[in-house]
Parts: sequence; C-alpha cells; structure tokens
Amino acid sequence: MRLRLIEIAHVRSGDKGDTANIGLIAIKDRHYPVLVREVTSSRVKEHFGNLCNGRVERFELPNIGALNFLLHRALAGGGTLSLRADAQGKTLGAALLRMEIDVSAEEL
Repeated sequence: MRLRLIEIAHVRSGDKGDTANIGLIAIKDRHYPVLVREVTSSRVKEHFGNLCNGRVERFELPNIGALNFLLHRALAGGGTLSLRADAQGKTLGAALLRMEIDVSAEEL
C-alpha cells in the first residue's frame, strides 16, 4: 500500500547557510527500517525537484530511529540572501512528509 510519510514519521528542520537540514524520525520503532528502505537520498532529491539544486546527503541514526538529510543549495543562498518565503528551510520538513512510500500491512 502507498502512504505518506506523515503517517509514520515526524520531522524537525532548519538551515545552515544554503543547506537545509531535515531530520525524519520514525513514530514507532518498527517504522525505522521502512524509512531506511524507502527514503533514500535519490528519492528525496527527486521529491524536491528544482527546490534542491545540489546533492542530498543521508545520515542514518538508528539509536534514535531517525534519518537526517542535508539538502545542499536548497535555500537560494540562505536566510540573509534569499528572496524565498522560507529561506530557513522550515517548511521543507513538512513538504517531505507529503512524500509517498510503499509499505506492507505487516510493517504498519
């Protein structure tokens, strides 16, 4: 079945210069392996399309059931340079939660 990440995860996001930082945290421990399998750097890059002009790095944090993503060149220069409404990347976390993934009924 397909579902949006918001059904099994929550996020924290922020910025450092022109790089957005998104932490994706599994709501339940059993959801973490699903996140690892389904939410890859390439899928996140594809999900954001033209909003992210650089590479996407993924870091796994199994001890807290989370993935951390760095979206390089995603903030049009960052807080002091960007004309974007969200130059600090706060809404990018919410946007990631809209991403759809495949999950079996047993994994829910």
